[in-house]
Amino acid sequence: MTDDLLPHAAALAREFRAGLSERPVFPRDLDHDAIRAALGDLPAGPTEPAEALDHLRTAVEPALVASAGPRYFGFVIGGAVEAAAAADVLTTAWDQNGFNALTSPAAALVEEVAGRWLKDLLGLPPTASSGFVTGAQGGNTVCLAAARHGVLEKAGWDVERQGLHGAPAVRVLAGSGRHATIDRALRLLGLGTDALLEVPTSAAGTIDVAALADALSTSDSPAIVCLQAGEVNTGGFDDFPRAIAAAHARGAWVHVDGAFGLWAAASPALRHLTAGMADADSWATDGHKWLNVPYDSGYAFCAHPRAHAAATSYTAAYLVGDQPEPVHSPGDFVLESSRRARGFTTWAALRQLGREGVADLVERTCALARRFGARLSEAGAEVVNDVVLNQVLVGFGEDTPRVLEAVQRSGECWMGGTVWQGRRLMRISVSNWRTTEADVDRSVAAILAAWRAVRGR
Repeated sequence: MTDDLLPHAAALAREFRAGLSERPVFPRDLDHDAIRAALGDLPAGPTEPAEALDHLRTAVEPALVASAGPRYFGFVIGGAVEAAAAADVLTTAWDQNGFNALTSPAAALVEEVAGRWLKDLLGLPPTASSGFVTGAQGGNTVCLAAARHGVLEKAGWDVERQGLHGAPAVRVLAGSGRHATIDRALRLLGLGTDALLEVPTSAAGTIDVAALADALSTSDSPAIVCLQAGEVNTGGFDDFPRAIAAAHARGAWVHVDGAFGLWAAASPALRHLTAGMADADSWATDGHKWLNVPYDSGYAFCAHPRAHAAATSYTAAYLVGDQPEPVHSPGDFVLESSRRARGFTTWAALRQLGREGVADLVERTCALARRFGARLSEAGAEVVNDVVLNQVLVGFGEDTPRVLEAVQRSGECWMGGTVWQGRRLMRISVSNWRTTEADVDRSVAAILAAWRAVRGR
């Protein structure tokens, strides 16, 4: 590698990040065929590294999304804080396999320490295991694999050895507003979506605890209950003390899907929303959402490390060294063997922000979400949800789809659409550390301008 290649790459990255505030948030008039043509055919011979890098940058520049910027409000996407972004560059340069202490002692040690920091920050049991996964899908899948092991072991069945053929039927109870990754995890784990018993939810999308208790009482078969910290549309939180008590009274495993809402536990002002959550059996959350670390970063925590490792670990003679290791390796708690050393960026973000910085990030973005709601409501739009976290659902009557399309096309800001209780709505998610009040006001102006244009005013 030439001496000036990495500095050149860093300069290109710095230029892109410096322009995020004024870059169109989503590409305008994107020509997919032109991008394909610019990327070209597989060359017959080698290319100089710097030339390859410049070619890539030039080809894809028109298709880049400013999702790391301050006016991207779709899909609860954060933008990497500075230390985490730089640590990601180091992670790539170090090129460590994070499977265990033999493949990389550094990766194993950093995940151990960062996992301990995360549990402390989120108020989870210090004895819980932690796995650094790809995201909430990976976290939910790993945790539900541990849950499958736990409830079937209690029923006298070794699912890792015997499989699911002939196993006791496992019921999975979850609210009607659950995230789709729960269903996908059930498919991947062989439990199937027919195992799912949908429990009614409130207007805020939170689970009806009385209905949950009634559903649990209908059978003594092994059961897994899925709760939510931060409903994907409203940001609502399930009643953890009552729901977990009802589930545990029937011997059920409780999993909390907290893809973004789990971070409320890091804020003294919002921690009450997660009261009782630590009594669950497993938890999943993302780092690339509210912690603002680069993709891909998620975490799976389990109050029963033995069940966690039993569900996901394996070993082979060539993977075991003679040097001392922790009782469990990082690879014991995830689904991959050849895996990126994900702990470096998480450690760097937590080191940069500290406990107070994470709390400020969460509280500030929630305040900005409330600002969104207030400004749009004052202008006559309908804010459908109680803005308890960082999610805002907005309706513009029958104009909503066209307003949403016009805003996305403008490049001023970007937010997604959703269907909530049968209505098509604009869904605003505020989770980026760069976002300011000025960005919110600029985005509100763009939304209202689009609404006026749609109405012909």
